Amino acid sequence: MEPEEHIKLHAIMIPAPLQGHIVPFINLAIKLASKGLTITFVNTQFTHQRLMKAQSISDSSLDYDIFSEARNSGLDVRYTTISDGFPLNFYRAGNHDQFMEGLFHVFSAHVDDLVGNLVNSNHNPPVSCLIADSFYVWPSEIAKKYNLVNISVWTEPALAFTSYYHMDLLRINGHFGSQDNREDTIHYIPGVEAIEPGDLPSYIQDPEPWGIMHRYMFKSLEDARKADIIICNTVQELESSTISALQEKTPFYALGPIFPNGFTKSTIPTNLWTESDPVQWLNSKPKGTVMYISFGSLANISRQDILEMAHGLLLSRVSFIWVVRPDITSSEESNLLPSRFEDDVKDRGLVVPWCSQIDVISHQAIGGFLTHCGWNSVLESIWCKVPMLCFPIFTDQFTNRKLVVSEWKVGVNLCSGRVLKGQEIARKIDCFITEANKLRINLEETRKKLEDALSENGSSGRNYKQLICDLKSKILQKGKIN
Repeated sequence: MEPEEHIKLHAIMIPAPLQGHIVPFINLAIKLASKGLTITFVNTQFTHQRLMKAQSISDSSLDYDIFSEARNSGLDVRYTTISDGFPLNFYRAGNHDQFMEGLFHVFSAHVDDLVGNLVNSNHNPPVSCLIADSFYVWPSEIAKKYNLVNISVWTEPALAFTSYYHMDLLRINGHFGSQDNREDTIHYIPGVEAIEPGDLPSYIQDPEPWGIMHRYMFKSLEDARKADIIICNTVQELESSTISALQEKTPFYALGPIFPNGFTKSTIPTNLWTESDPVQWLNSKPKGTVMYISFGSLANISRQDILEMAHGLLLSRVSFIWVVRPDITSSEESNLLPSRFEDDVKDRGLVVPWCSQIDVISHQAIGGFLTHCGWNSVLESIWCKVPMLCFPIFTDQFTNRKLVVSEWKVGVNLCSGRVLKGQEIARKIDCFITEANKLRINLEETRKKLEDALSENGSSGRNYKQLICDLKSKILQKGKIN
């Protein structure tokens, strides 16, 4: 048997086909490859096609290798694609429930074929690990079938993971799964001093959690509990008690923040929309004067929300750059903004369909981020020391908001409820601008924790080393190396 230090690791990595998952997965693949792992990275064919279209690569052939530049720099990252079970021209966004049922029941057969072919071919080194998104329902079954170490990647904070992990406690205590869910503060989740029911992930808050998304989420989290190892895109020092409590129950590694080296725009295609380039516009603005507004890559808001936001921006007189995705509402309306809005704000406002968030948020003109509190956005905002104005919409965003506003005090709430009103938005933006300096003091401290964690001897640096050591040990236990 080979000594542990000579074991070569080869992992298949499969992200969920969502922008907010693809980005950290690609960054994690590069990080692991730089530590000596061989990675076979798998995108769905539909995701690959969107990446190519966004890059204006005319030949959107499935043969195009997004990792070619990484390989040229000496990293062993291989690339392949897989069908998600639907034709490429199937309208996934407009048939959401049907698509989710397909991911639930059909996609695993395609993954099984791919993994089986990779495991049974003469790859050098042989495949020994499956690193799959925690938002899949099949990893434990497929890893077991092919005797692979099963690694689940949680792309949200540990607080969101432990909320799902302890749904049985929430149910027993009447905070989940009832039409009359209790509304008092929750004190019984291990490692969580206190959390309000309104700060739980939205799928747990729902009084009738029986829809396809609820069933899918709960099944995927049930599967993630069976993983040999769980990787989380968080930092030990930011969620220490929550992480420590989880580590008593499961091998849980905080490896965050999972950013590209040097926090620069990735050379690997990660965007599913064509980017606008607002940097020249930002260059014309004084330092710290522009509000960046984005509700991420997935969340939908109503046309009324768009109109109220526009009204608030007109009243506030703040300079802003606002990302309005073509599919940001569930309707197919093309003219989402009020008539003449862009003319009325042309000297101080810019509306774009999509942009490189890293390029924008790291620009010195940005003074605040009106955000949906997606986890990538939260970490990026902290890294760039940009205070946040929080408007969570669904899933983990309410939990992330609790961390931002209540725990770390690096942001404030946009509004008390879910309904946007133009005058309240304007008032809150104006208050936010006056409070921003106070938030920046906390941001300095929180940013330092991220920076320290990434150093070689920082918590995430040490956890990477421990992860690889434990991986090799588990591979030996499985008898994968002869």
